[in-house]
Amino acid sequence: MAAAKKTTDVPAEAEAQIVNAEVAEAVEAKEEARGTTQEDTETGNTDSGDQEVTTAKSGKRSAKGQAEAEAKAEKTERQQHRAEEKAEEAAAEKPKQPVTPTRSRLERRGKSYRKSAELIEAGKVYGLKEALELATKTSSTKFDASVELHVNLGVDPRQADQNIRTSLVLPQGTGKTIRVAVFSDDKVDGADLTGLEAITKDLEKGVINFDVLIATPANMAKLGKYARLLGPRGLMPNPKSGTVTPDVAKAVAEAKAGRVEYRVDSTGIVHLSVGKVSFGTDRLLENANAVMTSIKNAKPTSVKGTYIKAVHVTTSMGPSITASANE
Repeated sequence: MAAAKKTTDVPAEAEAQIVNAEVAEAVEAKEEARGTTQEDTETGNTDSGDQEVTTAKSGKRSAKGQAEAEAKAEKTERQQHRAEEKAEEAAAEKPKQPVTPTRSRLERRGKSYRKSAELIEAGKVYGLKEALELATKTSSTKFDASVELHVNLGVDPRQADQNIRTSLVLPQGTGKTIRVAVFSDDKVDGADLTGLEAITKDLEKGVINFDVLIATPANMAKLGKYARLLGPRGLMPNPKSGTVTPDVAKAVAEAKAGRVEYRVDSTGIVHLSVGKVSFGTDRLLENANAVMTSIKNAKPTSVKGTYIKAVHVTTSMGPSITASANE
């Protein structure tokens, strides 16, 4: 009733305005509802895109990662290319330094040595006498140098029967003053030092006042504790070298006269001094012949082929001279 009354009382124009307003509100409400639905749809699409991106990133290598790797590789390649170009430019600008050849062993020697070496013909094999004579001429030292003989033998020192070790008396002596000690309480003519107690006291202190030590077989056992001191110096008495003998007087006389001991080294070479430059060629030749004869007589029966391979003569600080091995 009220509504009917109200409708009846409201003018027609006002009623039309009210209807239009209600229609406008309805349209706006509908549009708002449609806009909300569209936003939800867009939001759903965005979430789906994020999921796809996340899925792509969670794979082995994304497109972005591949692009970055390619860009890094191109950058590294450009840097290398630029470095190569700079190196080529620097090489072209800098002149090449001349290569200095390595000096020979003779060129690195002293003036006096090179002057002496000029007297020796390279590649020539001299006779033993000629080599000894030339050795005395090539010695340029101020002191009386020793003349040495180096003989290369075709033996194997690792074999017990080919480890050559012997001694001989040089006919013209060694040219050295030999100090001889006798490990015995008996007095011996020519000995520089005798007495068990005196020698033992020196050895206990590590003092060696002799060049040759001679012992009797009975006293030899007492030197066992000093083997580490005497052995490396070649001073340990040995029956093969004639320094362990009951005839002590004879051993002392031979040592004073010029008895020498030699043995092959680990490479099969015998090194031995045969006198001094002041001896002259004839005395040196006599000693050298005695050494060569001793070496030939010491040839082991197990050695086959060439026994004496090479012989070289030299002085203490002089050049080497090749001598004939067949003399």
